Amino acid sequence: MSRVAHKQHPLGSGFSAASTADDVIAGIDLTGTYAIVTGGHAGIGLEVTRALTGAGASVTVGSRAPDRAAAALAEAGLGGVEAGRLDLLDPVSVSAFADHWLEARRPLHILVNCAGVAPPMRLERDARGYEVQFATNHLGHFQLTLALHPALRAASGSRVVNVASGAQRFGEIRWDDPNFQQGTYQQGIAYAQSKLANVLFAVELDRRWAEDGVRGYAVHPGVIVGTALNNAAGREALLAQGLIDAAGQPVIDPERGKKTPQQGAATVVFAATSSRLAEIGGVYLKDNDISPLDDEARPVSADEVPSDVASHAIDPRSAHRLWDLSEELLAS
Repeated sequence: MSRVAHKQHPLGSGFSAASTADDVIAGIDLTGTYAIVTGGHAGIGLEVTRALTGAGASVTVGSRAPDRAAAALAEAGLGGVEAGRLDLLDPVSVSAFADHWLEARRPLHILVNCAGVAPPMRLERDARGYEVQFATNHLGHFQLTLALHPALRAASGSRVVNVASGAQRFGEIRWDDPNFQQGTYQQGIAYAQSKLANVLFAVELDRRWAEDGVRGYAVHPGVIVGTALNNAAGREALLAQGLIDAAGQPVIDPERGKKTPQQGAATVVFAATSSRLAEIGGVYLKDNDISPLDDEARPVSADEVPSDVASHAIDPRSAHRLWDLSEELLAS
């Protein structure tokens, strides 16, 4: 991909890696705005829900267990937030969630595709035979977003924010075998594929839907110890990665990508609400700004978690191809 053609130019937003969701949404009034946050009752999703609600938005959380989600929201002081059943591995559940929204004839101004699954040690598949990370992190959100397109278009200015990861740098789409029917399954490879898919999806969504007033973004929130996703790695792995100290406490170093949930939610909220992005979409963000493009080989270490976007993650040809592949998988 030509380095000249890309849109990955930092804005100089005025925020930093240490900024929180409250920092970036300060002064923004979302009264009359409708939002959906998948997985919005836990981890960074909860902090996104808190920030959007605090600014006046009406937020609905999608969860496999809405009763449990409602209890978590109430405990967080967000008892007025609606929780609906959404199982991203079940196409029927995804369709029902979207249909319920459309039947209410509400516009949708913000869709945050935040829910994810912890990488399983062994290969797991859904009822369709699809690998669960690709199916949950990408395909379920792809189906949901397409189904909600009428509501997004009706908002006359809406945003879809995919919570991705710096793992996009190391990912590749297994075009002929995305579900590991052949070869050896490795949880990290499957995770990176799903996160790369989140970015490519945002790129193609923006190309297709920008004329409808629907813009797409992908976000690297940082590495947040304490979420189910990162805790699944286990204590020894977290120690080796410099994410916890000897006492088991999280290491917070936002300049190196190690953040609190409030800091991790900030870039998601920035993507969803910042006026600085009003005329640009189809980009990958980190640290509350558009990420620069970086194609240098940078290994992951305890001191560095590379997360700038790589060219292959925003390649328009791959983005188009993934959209077509995703539609084929949903139709199978």
